[in-house]
Amino acid sequence: MKWQFEDRNTNGRFSVIKQDTFLKGAGILNQYKETTNTIVCNLQQDQTVVIDQVPYLLATNTILPLVANQHFVFEHPETLVAWQFNRDFYCIADHDAEVGCVGFLFYGIRHPMFIPLSSEEREQIELILKLSMEEMQIKDKMQGEMLRLLLKRLIIYITRIAKKQTENYCLFGEDKMDLVRMFNLLLEINFRSQHEVHFYANALNKSPKTLANLFATFKYPSPSRLIQQRIILEAKRQLNFTSLSAKEIAYALGFISPQHFSRFFKQHTGSNTSAFRGSKA
Repeated sequence: MKWQFEDRNTNGRFSVIKQDTFLKGAGILNQYKETTNTIVCNLQQDQTVVIDQVPYLLATNTILPLVANQHFVFEHPETLVAWQFNRDFYCIADHDAEVGCVGFLFYGIRHPMFIPLSSEEREQIELILKLSMEEMQIKDKMQGEMLRLLLKRLIIYITRIAKKQTENYCLFGEDKMDLVRMFNLLLEINFRSQHEVHFYANALNKSPKTLANLFATFKYPSPSRLIQQRIILEAKRQLNFTSLSAKEIAYALGFISPQHFSRFFKQHTGSNTSAFRGSKA
């Protein structure tokens, strides 16, 4: 079943989904413009989820955050519960400063992020689910804000769980890890136009060397490598799920020429764009 709230003044939409066979994400399929983000919770058996053509194990008692541009299909969607919200209901980028976690949860280095739940944590998630479903039945002027508060509670609670499971948060604390989180968020917003580390370092009031040393301390890929990986991920999505030409993709991703993009893609994937698209046909 699917319960949905819609604000006609803002076009904001929020849904609570339980055991619905239609739970999936179109991503950018055929240049689809949906802005819906999804938080999935698997409380039943292990199953496979395919995200952007890559299969993963979604174990029982696991949370999986997914953003709007991801294409995903579940093996058994009818066994899952989920919360979905579009950008007009709750913009995860704009609210990052408010909740201080979006760059970690939705755009982190470890992504897709599978977050296992303890029995106590599962109970809290089920409580938020129960409250969300109950609030869906109350039709008054405060409903939208109440649902937004429940969504915010869900995001913050999941982030607390995920941070406890992240070794670097335990070793280095919030301040240093917040730089990583903010880098992730800046990268997601700017990767199409900003390909150089110095842009992100300046935005964070750090030198490129300081940023690189920080990431090395955490044993993360370098900032330059993360930029390259994000561009390649988007290029693969465009090749997999749209009919855009390599030339169109090149300019959309901020390359000065299609030739430059083709060399970049082959360097980092070992395949040219036409061969990669053909292999997915």
